[in-house]
Amino acid sequence: MIGSTLTRRLVAAGHRVSVVDNLWRGQLAYLQTACGRFVIDIEHDFHRRDLSVPDVLDGLLGDVSYVFHLADVVAGIGYVFSHERSLFRQNLLINSNVVASVARFPKLKGYVYVGTACSFPAERQTGPDAAPLREEELFPASPESAYGWSKLMGQYEAMLLEKETGIPVCLPMLHNVYGAPCDFGTERSQVLPAITRRVIEWPAAPFTVWGTGRQGRAFVHVDDVVDALVAAMDKGLGRGAIQIGPDTCTTIREAAETVVRISGKPIDIIYDPTKPEGDLGRCADFSKAKRVLGWEPRIAFEEGMRELYGWISERLATEKAS
Repeated sequence: MIGSTLTRRLVAAGHRVSVVDNLWRGQLAYLQTACGRFVIDIEHDFHRRDLSVPDVLDGLLGDVSYVFHLADVVAGIGYVFSHERSLFRQNLLINSNVVASVARFPKLKGYVYVGTACSFPAERQTGPDAAPLREEELFPASPESAYGWSKLMGQYEAMLLEKETGIPVCLPMLHNVYGAPCDFGTERSQVLPAITRRVIEWPAAPFTVWGTGRQGRAFVHVDDVVDALVAAMDKGLGRGAIQIGPDTCTTIREAAETVVRISGKPIDIIYDPTKPEGDLGRCADFSKAKRVLGWEPRIAFEEGMRELYGWISERLATEKAS
């Protein structure tokens, strides 16, 4: 979702972009226009490689100016909390291998490592009414999940890279990104695509939402995130961690009610408190992003969800027709 959208934006701005992905969640189709044309030279500039294998980047960085590192293993909370050991290990390998390759090219103009708000201490992710998070609260570290720990280790290693090589680094810490294109499958999708799919497919099955619905997230649209990443390349290098997310927390109950309202269907929402909820809630003090990057969120949640609802509806209809 983020990588393909960023690629389109950079290409439109006149940059040549090389993409590395193992296609575990991504799809080459996300790099195509409506008429089926790829936005990059797919033969020369797309590289299907596993970044958990050492040195696979070394032959690709010779004429690169900036590296955006968005690769990690992540999915919905069910997947994350049932695969913590393997997820943690894979993300550490990916992060270290990328940094090791980047360090061999000290003339790079910048390294943007995309982190996550999941890396903040668990005790600061306490519900929708919690005060917005600030970057200086990252330490002492105590993330709730192995995913949060793995991403925090990636940030630390990126800072060591900057210290030892002089390659300037920016660490955008993303809150809950949503939008299209995305994984809306039943096994690994995250909360908004998951509940959107269930609403679209209702009444074939009851509309059940994991948890109590009281847990919350700071949802930020992928287009807003890409605005921040482009600004990070231009203005954020050497400025450390910068949160990217809104200063308001939307509960999962509010999100579910929004999707039902968009659908126009007479759906009763069923909450299942036996299922995992993940972090209870968080939002961002984005004052550093505004000061350093000139960034603030611009796409309203319901507007973004209407777009996502339409995108998933179209693809489910296509799947059914085929």
